Amino acid sequence: MKSLSYAKGMFSIDSLNPEQREAASAIEGPLLILAGAGTGKTRTITFRMAHMVANLGIKPNSILGVTFTNKAAKEMQERLGNLIKVKKADRPLLCTFHKLGLLILKKEISKLGYHKNFSIYGPAEQSSIIREALKKFKAEKSFDRKMIMASIGNLKNRGISEIDYADSELFDPDDPYSVATEYCYRFYQDKLHFYNAIDFDDILRLTIELFRKHPEIAEEYSRKYQYIMVDEYQDTNSIQFEMVRALTSTHDNLCVVGDDDQSIYGFRGADITNILSFEKHFPRAKVIKLEQNYRSTSPILDLANNVIKVNKERRDKNLWSNKQNEHDPLLWAMSDSDHEAQVIVEEITQYQAKGFPLHEVAILYRSNTQIPPFEDELRLSQVPYTIFGGQKFYEKKEIKDLIAYMQVLLNPHDQLAMRRILNVPNRGIGNVTLKKFIAISEEQNCSLYNALKKNTDIAGATAKAVFNFVELIEEYRDVFKSYPLPQAISKLVEKIDYNRFIDKQYDQTSQATLKKNDVAQFIESAERFIRNHPDKASLENYVEQLLLQDVRDKENEPEDDEGKANRVNMMTLHTAKGLEFNLVFLVGMEEELLPHKKCIAEAGGLSEERRLAYVGVTRARERLIMSYCKERMLYGKKTPRFRSRFINELNQHYIEQDRTTFGHLSEEEAEDYKKSFFANLMDTLD
Repeated sequence: MKSLSYAKGMFSIDSLNPEQREAASAIEGPLLILAGAGTGKTRTITFRMAHMVANLGIKPNSILGVTFTNKAAKEMQERLGNLIKVKKADRPLLCTFHKLGLLILKKEISKLGYHKNFSIYGPAEQSSIIREALKKFKAEKSFDRKMIMASIGNLKNRGISEIDYADSELFDPDDPYSVATEYCYRFYQDKLHFYNAIDFDDILRLTIELFRKHPEIAEEYSRKYQYIMVDEYQDTNSIQFEMVRALTSTHDNLCVVGDDDQSIYGFRGADITNILSFEKHFPRAKVIKLEQNYRSTSPILDLANNVIKVNKERRDKNLWSNKQNEHDPLLWAMSDSDHEAQVIVEEITQYQAKGFPLHEVAILYRSNTQIPPFEDELRLSQVPYTIFGGQKFYEKKEIKDLIAYMQVLLNPHDQLAMRRILNVPNRGIGNVTLKKFIAISEEQNCSLYNALKKNTDIAGATAKAVFNFVELIEEYRDVFKSYPLPQAISKLVEKIDYNRFIDKQYDQTSQATLKKNDVAQFIESAERFIRNHPDKASLENYVEQLLLQDVRDKENEPEDDEGKANRVNMMTLHTAKGLEFNLVFLVGMEEELLPHKKCIAEAGGLSEERRLAYVGVTRARERLIMSYCKERMLYGKKTPRFRSRFINELNQHYIEQDRTTFGHLSEEEAEDYKKSFFANLMDTLD
């Protein structure tokens, strides 16, 4: 006898809209729910599960729901728990692909030659093995461990084993990195097996290997989970697709939910053809579109539909909403990145002054390189903010090092700042010497700096290093009084050879380049400060502004009525997927930013960039403000920029407002440059 929890007729799906209700009622056979942005997909699939259990009497533990994040799985579990009551032991399994793979491996991995008490290695353990492999390869200094590790992870996610790699199309015998990766991959896997360990990328790879070598195991799990649902299906890669096929080997009760227009993770291996070819793989498939959007207003959705319709390889859908408002999407033309930040932060402060919470505001950008001007302007305006998926600029190690130098130049008796920079870059003043001088300062009741100046009881190279450091501080106290702030910082960076220090700190050349770019951005920040505050253009005022803001950042921000921290949200477009805000600023709508320069010439790159723009637009509930700059500082030089082709493709579903002139170029000069720019761009595409 079924428990009352599972009895038929206990749960109503009448509150769903017609398309949602149809999707929740379609249980047997393959089903593709094409759920556009903001169309209530999570509500639909949780109602579907509740309907299956409460109304159709389907056993909850025969239902498997798979998604990509623990957060999404937890949300589905909580929502389902609010709809129906199911005993904990009988609940549907709602988890990520990796959690599912881990559950299977813990039970079955012995069939692949591992013991069941295997370990899962993280980055530190992985790096240690790769270091050992490169020593054996006699090339430790020639190759970047992180690049080798990333290559191995990519191969695993493509389902290419260490044995198959040399025969795959990805292997290039003329490429030293390819040869090194092939050696390290074999060595790495041998060591993992010897240590009875796997890594994160092995979880799905070994699950598929298990299913291939032992199809009876795949059949067992397929019979156990008679009803399977996959969320965010557009983000599945080839190995996840194979996993889904294996789990449906004894039935075709598969429901996948996704939106090909939001497929933006091709760089991670996501294969959009999985959702585009669903009916080919599952011939009896039924397709239901969810197009009524509950998030955004009609003007925003009209813009979104027109952004994405240019893509050819997509499933046709048209988002619509009953929500109307007086705010049409805006496109602001700005002079440069500083002006862009000033105007947008001013708009945010006005929005806040009207009583609206800051947590409903988002600044979305394609690249993290766009952050610094906004950070500076937000700090200057005392507007609290949070950067998601990234580190605040002024909290980065390199920036903190330079600020500490400036603090010591202002106040040589600042012991904490002094201790931070004493051996940065390395100058041969180690911890033993530092402890000795700290003891001297305590004995003589003087500052650490004064103790260093006395250079007591040391000789040789260490004495010279201490003397040179003290001389550096004395010299640059005068330099910062004699030169404009940005020039003085540049001279200091050059004097201490800080960029060379960065090169030594980071194995990966690209990572070192990013850090050096941060240093350049810091100097640009000083330029902005003196440009905006010519009457306060001193080292003291600049450091005071930075440190006061740091204190404010550390204070507890007041929460709004909903208990949320009252901060502006800053994030990349990739990070923003799945989120929504009342006011969205989609900044940098320019050629070579969105679409990104690296993606323009790539196969499928423009289509994915257009989907990224679509994701950005559909994050906005009520107000959407896009912006582009007429010029930007690139490699220390002001360079004209032009609005994104994605804007040019639109049929004027926005209001354009030119907030400034083109800057230093005349209209004729700008037109000539524009022709040259696009001519060069076309050359890169040929």
